[in-house]
Amino acid sequence: MRSRAWGGTAAVVLGALLVTGCGGGTKEDAADTGPGATGSGAHPVTVTDCAGAATTFAKAPKRIVTSNAASLELLLRLGAGDRVIGTGFPPGKGTLPGALDAQARKVEVLSRSVIPKEKLLGSGADLHLDTFADMGAMGGGGMGDAPTEDEFKAAGIQHIYLKSTACAARSKKPVTDLSGVESDITTLGAVTGTSARAKELVAGMREKTDAVGKAIGNTPPRSRPSYFFFDYDAGTKQPTVVCDRQVANAVITLAGARNAFADCAGDYRQVGWEDVIAKNPDWIQLGVRDRGSAAANEKAFGEAEQWLKATPATKGLKAVKAGHFLRIGSERTTIAGVENADTVREIARTLYPGKVA
Repeated sequence: MRSRAWGGTAAVVLGALLVTGCGGGTKEDAADTGPGATGSGAHPVTVTDCAGAATTFAKAPKRIVTSNAASLELLLRLGAGDRVIGTGFPPGKGTLPGALDAQARKVEVLSRSVIPKEKLLGSGADLHLDTFADMGAMGGGGMGDAPTEDEFKAAGIQHIYLKSTACAARSKKPVTDLSGVESDITTLGAVTGTSARAKELVAGMREKTDAVGKAIGNTPPRSRPSYFFFDYDAGTKQPTVVCDRQVANAVITLAGARNAFADCAGDYRQVGWEDVIAKNPDWIQLGVRDRGSAAANEKAFGEAEQWLKATPATKGLKAVKAGHFLRIGSERTTIAGVENADTVREIARTLYPGKVA
């Protein structure tokens, strides 16, 4: 199946469909080439998918469709937002900071969820930037009516991925830093001719994560608190956890915590509540997906917290009894973006009060 993740609206995707993970910046992932990929902004630029298949850009794209809010936000931050002609899974009003929100409102919403194949192929785009899993390159089929690569080619649309998210299931080692996300930003900068801005964004991310690392660096691994990302919207009957190939694992690790499920190899996995009880985490992040407004998000956070407090299987957990909850949105933790670094800092400030500025 080809998974489609969520952007600015709530969605419930269970089990194997939860593949909005992050690659780890491994040598296998860092396969982009061409003058622009080195930061010069020159073309041609060649990028690859999860299986190594190449896409070459003779010039910067002018009409881009993004699959969701995450890929849209990256292009806005790079200064290429004026080239985005449509998006799926749009960001909720006010959920992007400052001027980015106003820019996002100008982008045509092609779908509140997955963009229908006919609409995407007929959009007039010359590039589709896809945040979602590259299942075709992994031997999978499409979910619903997702276009094939041949159909993209026939429509004159080049198709590339945010590899740190889309290639998570193929990663061959745990993801413990944001190098894969940084590589995506650098690559997008090369493709769109905004390499200088991409360099600034990456530098800003590293400044934040380096500062956190310096502040908590002398904390022994065993003294670092255990941390459970509670994906409330994935369903409560059987929890879906983030494993060691997911970008959330890197975020949690860089923040000085221990992902309670870092011992599972992959991006996501469904477990039983007995497994969560056995881990008995020190802290729980209420991983709620964007509902479209601050008020709606707070309501959802409250519902997730109340569920943990009222459910017999979870109310006795150490974190629940201590009220150790973090209300941090799911997307900025599990999907590649500049705000991954902000999430690292926010988690670290909570877990290490007084240490992290």
